[in-house]
Amino acid sequence: MKRSVFAALISIGPCLAAGAIFAQDAPRLRGPEPFTKETPAPPMQRQVTDDVRVRRNYPDQPPVIPHSIEGYAMDLNANKCMSCHARKFTDQSQAPMISVTHYQDRDGNTLGGLAPRRYVCVACHVPQTTARPLVENVFTDMDELAEPERQPERGRH
Repeated sequence: MKRSVFAALISIGPCLAAGAIFAQDAPRLRGPEPFTKETPAPPMQRQVTDDVRVRRNYPDQPPVIPHSIEGYAMDLNANKCMSCHARKFTDQSQAPMISVTHYQDRDGNTLGGLAPRRYVCVACHVPQTTARPLVENVFTDMDELAEPERQPERGRH
């Protein structure tokens, strides 16, 4: 019994030491400040509110919100987004109707109303801001990936 406990301690010791060493070298998102120090939140960036629809970068990308949603009620009893984007209000509001997928459950069955899993709009749809990216953006648009450079083919007829 003593041997097995001793062997376990001997084998766990180097693992713990290595973990501590790697943790010290881990890159930090907050800079050189220790993670326990509270730092003030950065100021909120101005939202883009021009109501211009933004082109999507890939199929099935949720559309971004081109207007301010500050003060919008979204709780168990109310969803302010639906006062414009529900089918029965789109003629009056001229807002795009929410996708039919928002009326389907996860198995694709059509429901009589908005699916509970789609009720919180900001889980997928986000307002745009004027903030600069926190990290370099190396995203490649789908169209750039789909169309390789077109070079004239030589020697083929």
